[in-house]
Amino acid sequence: MSAVKSYAAVDLGASSGRVMVGRVGPDSLGLTEVNRFPNRPVRVPEGLRWDVLGLYAGVLDGLRAAGRVDSVGIDSWAVDYGLLDADGALLGNPVHYRDSRTDGIAEKVWATVPADELYAATGLQYAPFNTLYQLTAARDSAQLARARRLLLIPDLLAYWLTGEQGTELTNASTTQLIDPRTRDWAHGVAERLGIDLSLFAPLRRPGDAAGVLRPEVLEETGLAGPVPVTAVGSHDTASAVAAVPADGERFAYICTGTWSLAGLELDAPVLTEESRAANFTNELGLDGTVRYLRNIMGLWLLQECVRAWGEPDLGTLLLDAAKVPALRSVVDAGDAAFLAPGRMPERIAAACRDSGQPVPATPAEITRCILDSLALAHRKAVTDAQRLAGQSADVVHIVGGGTRNALLCQLTADACGLPVVSGPTEAAALGNVLVQARAHGLVGDLAGMRRLLTRTQPLTRYEPRGGTQRWQAAQARLARG
Repeated sequence: MSAVKSYAAVDLGASSGRVMVGRVGPDSLGLTEVNRFPNRPVRVPEGLRWDVLGLYAGVLDGLRAAGRVDSVGIDSWAVDYGLLDADGALLGNPVHYRDSRTDGIAEKVWATVPADELYAATGLQYAPFNTLYQLTAARDSAQLARARRLLLIPDLLAYWLTGEQGTELTNASTTQLIDPRTRDWAHGVAERLGIDLSLFAPLRRPGDAAGVLRPEVLEETGLAGPVPVTAVGSHDTASAVAAVPADGERFAYICTGTWSLAGLELDAPVLTEESRAANFTNELGLDGTVRYLRNIMGLWLLQECVRAWGEPDLGTLLLDAAKVPALRSVVDAGDAAFLAPGRMPERIAAACRDSGQPVPATPAEITRCILDSLALAHRKAVTDAQRLAGQSADVVHIVGGGTRNALLCQLTADACGLPVVSGPTEAAALGNVLVQARAHGLVGDLAGMRRLLTRTQPLTRYEPRGGTQRWQAAQARLARG
């Protein structure tokens, strides 16, 4: 029997999906992309929706291209879901978290369960699109009235592949309906808000079996069965944090992409009022860990600007941005004003104008403003997390798409005053693959997974330059604005 096995990782981001094949052996770990496909939301009369059928078609195409695999795992973005009727049929395309239906909903929720009580029970930071708010917004809808099952996006795709239903825990922890202490449903919160937890399928944990590919799927993909589907950290951030190549040190991490998720890995949640006021979240990770982090708008800001500028060459844009004076203008990268798509360059310029700073005008100036602002937000999140959790960090690991942006990595090292280790880029897919490999006995515990990553993946180290005083000053300037 071969000591090397192959695992298909379905990794769905907010702007694209991909199917990767990981080949894992005792001292080897390689990843090959076999299919990448766009993830473009569609605006219809009733609002913004995901094209989940298009995503599923991309998954099937990827499995067809993957060839023989020993297992399949699925991860995606968080909070969104599909509703099924009594026959198991999907009731409409899932609503996009950027849809406006949750506008003003949080205040209605807090009138029943005050924000401080909600945080103490679930540990989840306020975000207007949390599943709890989405369900509250949908309370009187005909669709929810007909629904007999709610499946989060990765669980929905796994159901279509296998016919088996489950709710994977790391992703469930983003719904604001999980108690991070018990790692089970927050029954009291759901009861007070009239949310029927029986809509959710039974909880699964990373590594649990999630069924086998249906005969129809085998026929469509050309795979020879049986092919098991394995529950992984189905929230892509949970898989990405599992793939942080930390070597035992106390570390902070920043999972970069459309969002930046910056924080610490802890053994227990931090449920203090001070933590709530700082808008930190306690999401669940592998092996009893807690992902204590803050959501930051991330490279969405730059992606939207690049789209508005007609897709210029990103490499040239970053070279030009590096020549712009540092910290000339900064914006709050966590501001909900930047959440919706459209006219991002104008909105960033307006934010600078309103705060009395120089207004960036050229693409290079706006790009530098974005990257300085992201590095500043990374600094604040890493600093605040250490203070609130009482746990220090000696290094910052950056994983995900932002690893390709050397300027952002260097600016983050400068801002945090800590060395930054950048890589791997495809962290979510690697974490996905490694959880599958561990479930099949090929790798050891979380520390063993990380040692294998350190030995096999290309990493880049950035040392901080120039002291942090100017970053402190920029942060103070932003706070005054």
